Amino acid sequence: MNMKYVIGIDEVGRGPIAGPVAVGALVFLKPEAKRLFRGVKESKQLTEVRREHWFRIIELAQKSGHIDFKVTFQSQKIIDTKGLSYAIRTALSTSLESLGIEPVSAQVLLDGGLKAPVHYVNQKTIIKGDEKEVVIALASICAKVLRDRRMNTLAKKYPLYGFEKHKGYGTKGHYGAIRKYGMLETHRKSFVKGV
Repeated sequence: MNMKYVIGIDEVGRGPIAGPVAVGALVFLKPEAKRLFRGVKESKQLTEVRREHWFRIIELAQKSGHIDFKVTFQSQKIIDTKGLSYAIRTALSTSLESLGIEPVSAQVLLDGGLKAPVHYVNQKTIIKGDEKEVVIALASICAKVLRDRRMNTLAKKYPLYGFEKHKGYGTKGHYGAIRKYGMLETHRKSFVKGV
């Protein structure tokens, strides 16, 4: 069986109490693609500036046909009504299918507890995969950068909540803002405790 492509998948935004969850899928389309990303670290280990730097390189590599990537969001509404697992599973499926790669020709590497749809027969879930596989780290960066940008847009719309700082995570300041100003439509009602 000839597996031509390697796809990495990671999700971002599992834990926040506001905003969407995002799943990134990134594929190496050319064998030399990996070399463009020497020294990349998983998104949690990078500053926002470094993530943006790597994301620019990812976008250039996409334009030159070395890689392709997709990031799919699922809203807080879906998370509240159908659950986080459903939201992540459907976002993952959409990102993966959007790459348009024939399932049998791809090796799919997934971070943590993620699983691809069953027709992706060559899939492997790797604990701390974002630290071990460059292709997963890159998928993580795409998802994190695009989710952070979305939270920064929310920060402009709702300046009193500090989304640009906490990105929707349940920090002390964030809970304080909810107590003071109330819940927004962007909050995950099922995640907000004791307000």
